[in-house]
Amino acid sequence: MPVSLPPALELSLDLLRCPTCRTRHLRPDRGALRCPVGHCFDIARHGYAGLLTGTRPTSGDDAAMVQARNRFLSTGTYAPIREVGARLAANAVPEQATVLDAGCGTGYYLAGVLDQLPGARGLGLDASVHALRSAARAHERAAAVAWDVFRPLPLADGAADAVLNVFAPRNPAEFHRVLRPTGRLIVVRPTGRHLAELRGRLPAMVTVDPAKEQRLHRALHPFFEAAVTEQVEYPASLSRLDALDLVAMTPSARHMSRADLNDGRYLPDQITVSVLATAYRPR
Repeated sequence: MPVSLPPALELSLDLLRCPTCRTRHLRPDRGALRCPVGHCFDIARHGYAGLLTGTRPTSGDDAAMVQARNRFLSTGTYAPIREVGARLAANAVPEQATVLDAGCGTGYYLAGVLDQLPGARGLGLDASVHALRSAARAHERAAAVAWDVFRPLPLADGAADAVLNVFAPRNPAEFHRVLRPTGRLIVVRPTGRHLAELRGRLPAMVTVDPAKEQRLHRALHPFFEAAVTEQVEYPASLSRLDALDLVAMTPSARHMSRADLNDGRYLPDQITVSVLATAYRPR
């Protein structure tokens, strides 16, 4: 039985372009999206559109990581991060904005922006089908599409008023292409103090590269200039289960043994949350 077109996806169809033809619009056709030439892309029963073609990326979040992320984010520990991203976006774009979340994960941060902009629509891109199952349900005005952010985005030029990028890979040239000239790119990334207590006790956790800010600046500078930057830093208390989920929701979990994670001595009961959030304007 064909899958019906989710309302949020229907709301965003005019943004999408066939990833094979590059310039052709996509239209619904019996549980799929099809371009005029005939290239066809399934709509999953979970509500997201699968536009990925060819070799699939191997770095997307697996089911266990997504489950851990959903549990951890539901505690509200990262709510101030969501709030700063939403505020930076909402202060820079019209209420009827189109918001793209590149590397949207479960849609948690995109939903925060849409809550601040009652007339806006959102589109989340992610390579993980497990994450997209959550992203497709994250907000009634948020559509979800399977896509690798490192590839040319399956979107029209100047389609978005805001591009949201939270703890996710970046594609500066494509972000610039799909943003309107008056748009904003919102980038949220960790500082060196982020989760320092966890990294101090679990050496296998992925560290924050000290040169990360310089690399970010070099990558974005040809396309964007910083308009405003905010730092968000605060202590957060953790239960043992919260700490386990915080580790399990990141790629660091792949580098640790179950024994390490099950040993409570390695898990702090308080962490430092520390991020920088910058709104960039296109050059």
